[in-house]
Amino acid sequence: MAASSRAQVLDLYRTMLRESKRFSAYNYRTYAVRRIRDAFRENKNVKDPVEIQTLVNKAKRDLGIIRRQA
Repeated sequence: MAASSRAQVLDLYRTMLRESKRFSAYNYRTYAVRRIRDAFRENKNVKDPVEIQTLVNKAKRDLGIIRRQA
């Protein structure tokens, strides 16, 4: 993974965790944090740049959903 791509993914990860911690309900908050961590850990060994970009785009859509619901 290129350095800029790695930085982009790490920034997205941190932002998603930060935004998910804004949920007022404990169960939603812990569920969101767990799902984010699991998803990023599951895909940490992906090497294909096209697949990485697809996953980043999906994470950005999910971030938008988190921001609307939090």
